[in-house]
Amino acid sequence: MFFYDIYTVFWRDWLVLNRRMLKFILSRMVTPILYLVAFGWGLGRGIQMNGGNYLNFIVPGIIALNAMNISFNSVASPLNMMRLYHKSFEEYLIAPVSSVAFVIGKILAGTLRGLLSCAVIFILAHFFGATIAINVGFLLVLTLVCTLFAAMGVVAAMVIDSHEDMGNVSTYFLLPMSFLCATFFAIDSLPVVLRWVIEILPLTHATYALRILGAGGSISWIPVLILSTYTIALTGVGIWTLAHCRD
Repeated sequence: MFFYDIYTVFWRDWLVLNRRMLKFILSRMVTPILYLVAFGWGLGRGIQMNGGNYLNFIVPGIIALNAMNISFNSVASPLNMMRLYHKSFEEYLIAPVSSVAFVIGKILAGTLRGLLSCAVIFILAHFFGATIAINVGFLLVLTLVCTLFAAMGVVAAMVIDSHEDMGNVSTYFLLPMSFLCATFFAIDSLPVVLRWVIEILPLTHATYALRILGAGGSISWIPVLILSTYTIALTGVGIWTLAHCRD
């Protein structure tokens, strides 16, 4: 029954996505193409990073960035609207679906959207000339990253009490991570204190892990452990906040 409840929550979101699949894919192509043209063909054409071309350096960062934005926004905004404005959230509160099953179902739906959008980026990057090694480790870490930020989306949707304030999460949290967490450049030249802060953020470890694996290397368990800790903690907070709403 527990797994069927997860499937029910997930399946509802899948049906919505399936009806809009073409629009979803096309809309996810715009930003990556701009990044690849501007940084891959434009700015990065004459830049060498870590002994290789800049395009191969930046693609894993773009994939990590995309996984963060799509997985988070695919869960946070709809769930927040459902809770505050559409008032359809009450249907879940009175339904015989546990808080754990609901949160996991929503996280899985956000993870799927994140993975699909990252697949679009990988295909585009291939046509732009990037050579990224996609192996089991790469896919597992990418799935973990999508799960982490989908869980973060659940937490944001449950604790933020106005849809306008949801935009502040992107402005004050996601946007700085997008540009500072080693996505577009190495952070070695930044001030030490700023590097310490950046090293705490989850997107930094996601970018490091995907970049090393994408180059065919192997990573230590430290980034995976940090990402897993964030994921478990955020999932727990999401479950707790939903259970608190039912009290």
